Amino acid sequence: MADAKSRAPVKTGAAQTEISAAEDVSSFLERVKHMPPVEKRDGERGRLIFAMDATMSRQPTWDHALQIQSEMFLETERIGGLDVQLVYFRGFSECRASKWASEPSALARMMTGVDCRGGNTQIGKVLSHIRRAASEGRINAAVYVGDAMEENVDRLCRTAGEIGLLNVPLFMFQEGNDGVTCAAYREIARLTRGAYFRLDATSARQLRELLAAVAVYAAGGRQALADHSKEKGGTARLLLEQLR
Repeated sequence: MADAKSRAPVKTGAAQTEISAAEDVSSFLERVKHMPPVEKRDGERGRLIFAMDATMSRQPTWDHALQIQSEMFLETERIGGLDVQLVYFRGFSECRASKWASEPSALARMMTGVDCRGGNTQIGKVLSHIRRAASEGRINAAVYVGDAMEENVDRLCRTAGEIGLLNVPLFMFQEGNDGVTCAAYREIARLTRGAYFRLDATSARQLRELLAAVAVYAAGGRQALADHSKEKGGTARLLLEQLR
């Protein structure tokens, strides 16, 4: 997998490059639009890839975020459970994927064993991993939590489009308000028919609710999320609306 690239604006290349990228995006969206939504089959456990940026810029909120993320899967136990794989990057070209975990306590142990290290973003590696995993077996959804984007956005969007064709929605959660990051995360979510949310320092409760709703969706499909949103309302309903 390629190393992370230096920060690039969302659209600053030559006109021909812009036209080509726009045509690629339009082609991906047209194909994805005609694909049926994925739903969980009876007796099948949901599978969710949970990816996170573990570079130093996230250190101030890291411990609290780990607690929230570890709690998100408890909600799924009542509807049949969820298998989760943790993916994270940090430092110099370090990008790791865990074994699949079926118990919330196992995932919590994996998460608390990760600490932040300086380095650039490696979102491209994360997306390539998701694409490969979805090609090998069914993935119901993927979550990404980060605060930056320092790579070539067109390359990221090309991979995101391929993930969309494999019917895996990406739920992109952004800490902070960087405009380049926002544009990239939104486009990745759009290409995969997922959802985008921006978080801030006061969003702990909202993040917990959103992640729980994503876990419910991955474990039980659209109907489970609809039932969950009727019961919980608020952010769960916002998530359901973005998926329509």
